[in-house]
Amino acid sequence: MSIIGHVRELWRFPVKSMQGGTVPAALVTPQGLVGDRAWAMRDDQRQEIQWAKRYPQLMLCSARYRAEPVAGEVTPVDITFPDGSVIGSDDPAVHRKLSELCGTPASLWPLQPAGNPDFYKRYKPDPAQWAVEIGEAFAREPGEPQPDFAQFPAVLIDYVSVPGTFFDNEELHLLTTASLTAMQAVNPGADWDVRRFRPNLFIETPPGVAGQIEQGWIGMTLRIGDATLQVSAPTPRCGMTTRPQGALPFDKTILRTIVREGDQNLGVGAHVTVPGRIRAGDVVELVD
Repeated sequence: MSIIGHVRELWRFPVKSMQGGTVPAALVTPQGLVGDRAWAMRDDQRQEIQWAKRYPQLMLCSARYRAEPVAGEVTPVDITFPDGSVIGSDDPAVHRKLSELCGTPASLWPLQPAGNPDFYKRYKPDPAQWAVEIGEAFAREPGEPQPDFAQFPAVLIDYVSVPGTFFDNEELHLLTTASLTAMQAVNPGADWDVRRFRPNLFIETPPGVAGQIEQGWIGMTLRIGDATLQVSAPTPRCGMTTRPQGALPFDKTILRTIVREGDQNLGVGAHVTVPGRIRAGDVVELVD
């Protein structure tokens, strides 16, 4: 085993595509970091779970739990909207507020059981419209490549997320300081704030480590705190990285740089093979 860094920050996002925050410690399971993406906005017209690829307004909202979430339980959240109003997930007014924000009939939903797959069904327009929507989601410019969709789980052909979760692919997302430093070096005019990239684990790499080091971890096993992770795939980036959130402005150069310098990728996804507690400051060890 070798030490390859330590956990600088642990991030949890209670509502899919909304701003979240750091936590000092969290339990990670095969369903992800407990409390992460446990709620989502549903487009009631399309009858489909949504995210900021289609409704970037969601990134202007932030969400927090009233109490620490427990695996397998629905824990209420309070959402702060762009106008400063705060509405709880247990207040019926939250659905109206989301509808006004997104300009379509919408509602807030907690995770549903994997045994209710119809809830996670993907809305499928005609093929031409589908191509347009994919192009808009990944925000590629003429001449830029689209991601390799073969790397995504096959279940996502028919479902908007892996049933039983609100995740597009892997349940954990890892990003290193080395990667952000590398991107900052080639585009110093942009703000490479970690919040743009929504990792669960922001990993501080040792001095002297340069470049997108985590891409070399794919296929390898990491031990962090009490948990063991299998790093499975690179994370192709979409238009969400360019969108405003909090004090961060719109900046399309972020995505242009990632596509050009990172082969579209920044960070990696991982699966939890041994559940356990991870804390900020924990050592990250490469097992094999």
